[in-house]
Amino acid sequence: MPPFRKKKSKSFPVKVCTLDAELEFNLEWKATGRALFDLVCRTIGLRETWYFGLQYEDSKGFISWLKLDKKVQDQSIQKDHHSTASFMFLAKFFPEDVAEELVQEVTQHLFFLQVKQAILSMDIYCPPEASVLLASYAVQAKFGDFDEETYKPGLLASEDLLPQRVIDQYQMTLDMWEERIRVWYADHRGMSRDEAEMEYLKIAQDLEMNGVNYFPITNKKETELWLGVTALGLNIYEKENKLQPKTTFTWAEIRHISFDDRKFIIKPVDKNAPNFVFFSQKVRMNKLILDLCIGNHDLFMRRRKPDSMELQQMKAAAKEEKQRRQVQRNRLAKEKQLREDAEREKSNLEQRLLQYQEEIRLANEALRRSEESADLLAEKSRVAEEEAMLLSQKASKAEQEITKMRLNAMRSEEEKVTLERKTRDAELLTAKLVEESERRAAEANKLKEELIKARTAEKLAKERLLDFLSRLNSYGLIMSGDSDQLSLEIEKERVEYLQKSKHLQNQLRELRSEIAVLKVGEKQTELDHLHEEQVKLGENKYSTLKKSKSGSTKSRVAFFEE
Repeated sequence: MPPFRKKKSKSFPVKVCTLDAELEFNLEWKATGRALFDLVCRTIGLRETWYFGLQYEDSKGFISWLKLDKKVQDQSIQKDHHSTASFMFLAKFFPEDVAEELVQEVTQHLFFLQVKQAILSMDIYCPPEASVLLASYAVQAKFGDFDEETYKPGLLASEDLLPQRVIDQYQMTLDMWEERIRVWYADHRGMSRDEAEMEYLKIAQDLEMNGVNYFPITNKKETELWLGVTALGLNIYEKENKLQPKTTFTWAEIRHISFDDRKFIIKPVDKNAPNFVFFSQKVRMNKLILDLCIGNHDLFMRRRKPDSMELQQMKAAAKEEKQRRQVQRNRLAKEKQLREDAEREKSNLEQRLLQYQEEIRLANEALRRSEESADLLAEKSRVAEEEAMLLSQKASKAEQEITKMRLNAMRSEEEKVTLERKTRDAELLTAKLVEESERRAAEANKLKEELIKARTAEKLAKERLLDFLSRLNSYGLIMSGDSDQLSLEIEKERVEYLQKSKHLQNQLRELRSEIAVLKVGEKQTELDHLHEEQVKLGENKYSTLKKSKSGSTKSRVAFFEE
C-alpha cells in the first residue's frame, strides 16, 4: 500500500503595490479578500485599516475594489501572462481632519503619497502658489533639513514636484520654480519626515477636490451633473465646475441608500422631504457608489461616538511614541547644536591662537630689535665718552703747551710771529676740541636717555609676551576638551518649537502676485478661472460647503431636480 501523502493545497501568485513598495504573496486558492487584505496590513504594520482597500482592474477593464467577504478567485480579476493577480493598496475613504484622526505614521505616509500623486497627476486641482508650498514640504520630507553648504542648484528641478499644468501656465524656467520652492524649503528646518508630511496633508485637505470621488450622473430632467462622495456627505456639482458644489447632503441627513438598475435612491431622515433620485451611466457604477456611501456613512457615524478601546490604545501608544521621538529629536537637535557651537568655538579659538602666535612673533621681533638697539646705543655711549675724555686730555695738553710757550718767550721776531701763529692755531684747535667735547658729551647724554627708553620698551615687551603666554594657557585648557565636554558645560537647553507660519496666507498672496505677470493667459483652464473667481469673492472650500448646505433638505432636493 503506498504511503499516505498530504495533498498540497492549490495556490496562486498575487502582487500588491503600495505607492512606495511592491509585495508578492502566494495565496491559497480559496482565500478571501479579507485574508489578502489582512496579510498586506500585517506586512506593512498598518492598524488603521478602515481607510484602505485593494483596488484592481477587472476582466472588462473596470476599476473595482476587492470585496473582502468574497473569495479573491471569484471576483473577475484580470491577470497577467504569469497568472499573477495585481492590486493597488490605496486609501478608499478619507478622514474629516487628518491631524485629529490619523494616528500611525505609516497611515500618514500612505495618505501623503496618494494625495501627492493625485495633485501631481492633476486629479486634484491645486493652485500654483499652493503647489509651490506643498512642494517645499515634500522636499523637506524627502531630503530633511536644507543645508546651504551641500545644496546644489538644480537638485529640486530634477524632482517631480509641481503639476505639469502649473509649469505650462507660466513663462518660468524650472530653475525659477526651484528657487521659489527652495525659499520655503529653507523655512522648514527642524521638521521630521512625519511632521512635514502631516503639514502637507493639512494644507492639501483645504483643496476643494481632495477626498472627493466624482461620478457622472443625471437628474430626472437628464441634466448632466457630477456626484461627489466625501467623508461628510454627498455633493452635487454642475458639469463644468468640480470645485464648488451647488448643493450638499450630509450623512446625518440620509436615512437609507439603494439603487435599482441605473436609478439611485437616497431617502432623507426628514420624512417631509422627497427622495433624492439620480441616474448613473452603468449599474456597476451604482454598486461602487453604494459601496463608498456605506463606508463613508459608517465612518461618519463612528467619528461621532466615543473611541473604541482599540483606537484609544492606538492613540495612547502613538502619543507616547510621538513624545519619545520628540524627546529624541530634541536631544539630537541639542547635540547637533552643541557640536556646531563646539566647532564654531574651536574655529574661533584656532583663529585666536593664530592671531596670538603672530602677536608673539611680532613681540619677539620687537624685543630682539629693542635689545639690539640698546646694545648699540650702549656701545655708542661708551665710544662717545672715551672720545670726549680723549679730547679733554688733548685740550688740557694744548693749554699747557700755550702756557709753556708764553713763559719761555720768543728769541726772535720770527719765532714770535711763528709762536703767535702757533698760538692762534692752538687756540683754534682748543676751541674746536672743547666744542667737540661738549657735542660728544651731549650725544652721550642723549644716547643714555635712548638707552633708558630702550630698556623700558624691552621690559614692556617682555611683560606683554608673558601676558600673551598666560592667555594662551587659559585657552589651552578649553581646547584640551572635546566637543562632548563642551556640550556638558553648556547648561542652556535649546528647544525649538516649529509651527505653521502666521504669515502663510500673506506669503501665498505675495507669490501669487509675483508670478501673475508671467502667466500665459491661453493656458489657463476652466478650473483656474473658477478658482480665481472664488479668490476674488473671498470664498474657500468651507464657506462654499456651508452655503451648499443652507436651506432645508426638501428645498435642496427640489433645487437638485430643477
